[in-house]
Amino acid sequence: MRIIQVDAFTDELFRGNPAAVMILPKAPNEAWMQNVAREMNLSETAFIVPRKGEFDLRWFTPAAEVDLCGHATLASAHVLWETGGLDRGETARFHTKSGLLSATWVDPWIEMDFPAEVESACEAPEPLIRALGAKPVYVGRNRLDYLVELESESAVREAKPDFGLLRTLDGRGAMITARAATPQFDFVSRYFAPAFGIDEDPVTGSTHCCLAPFWSARLGKDELTAHQASARGGIVRTRVAGDRVTLGGKAVTVLVGELVVP
Repeated sequence: MRIIQVDAFTDELFRGNPAAVMILPKAPNEAWMQNVAREMNLSETAFIVPRKGEFDLRWFTPAAEVDLCGHATLASAHVLWETGGLDRGETARFHTKSGLLSATWVDPWIEMDFPAEVESACEAPEPLIRALGAKPVYVGRNRLDYLVELESESAVREAKPDFGLLRTLDGRGAMITARAATPQFDFVSRYFAPAFGIDEDPVTGSTHCCLAPFWSARLGKDELTAHQASARGGIVRTRVAGDRVTLGGKAVTVLVGELVVP
């Protein structure tokens, strides 16, 4: 069975966020998908099953299934267009645990239509602040994650979180963010989800469903360019429209292999 690895939110090999993608004739059982994801040991492995011109899509980390993933959706659309599963003029429509998601080829970008995941201000859990080792400007929470605004881009880049403490928090993980000092970007971020087997995710589409509305309100514009400041790094273009967020990114295929299935 063919398995394809794609670097998402980049057009350079070995940057962005790697995801494995499999197109399957029918839905396998969850234990098998979890085992494949654990074997691939990437932040996400995506499983696609065709459905009358559309597709079912599920995402697994090495530790658990997740409800929403941006970079592996980007990688999935890229693979469908690269392998001829879809013509580039066709929209990729994915049925997921977060509803219907779509991706469109806008050369050379892939634009994805995702739900906004707006945060609300909350009291900062003491383990969160200790884990980050930085004084927050603001702390919020949505259904998935904590959002922590720090005072500067350098504070985001220099943060050295305690992953053991972060693992004790409820929810999926925590993002840290600040207004960008780098001229070509509007904001920067990093994302940590050790409870789901990902100490630091290289580039995270789903967090930008929260970050885009957050910074749109503060900066007074709907279209923003973001940089996720992990070691690999990646660029995400965002556009806020009501309760939806468009995420734009590029992708490049890194390897194509065969999974040996008994």
